Amino acid sequence: MSWFLLLIAGLLEVAWAAGLKTSEGFTRLGPSIFTVITALGSFALLTLAMRQLPLGTAYAVWTGIGAVGAFIFGIVVMGEALSVARVVSAALIVVGLIGLKLSSGH
Repeated sequence: MSWFLLLIAGLLEVAWAAGLKTSEGFTRLGPSIFTVITALGSFALLTLAMRQLPLGTAYAVWTGIGAVGAFIFGIVVMGEALSVARVVSAALIVVGLIGLKLSSGH
């Protein structure tokens, strides 16, 4: 259950990062409210996941999901540049996340 909560927390991190971008520095009300709500949800679920998972593992996986998710979201939805170097770098993050999951013992 902790891994599931951590996954949802990471996905909410992607959501609040996207909301932060579209809020234009918190000058647009709707995206600003969305950003705050999803950020709070992400932190709350991370907190719950950390009850069972080691701090370093939980935090690294949470930020990794957020980083890779934001990377994918930026390319697919926002038309950001796609390059071999960016894809390889994101893939290395994913490999690290898999390694943390396999070595956590949970």
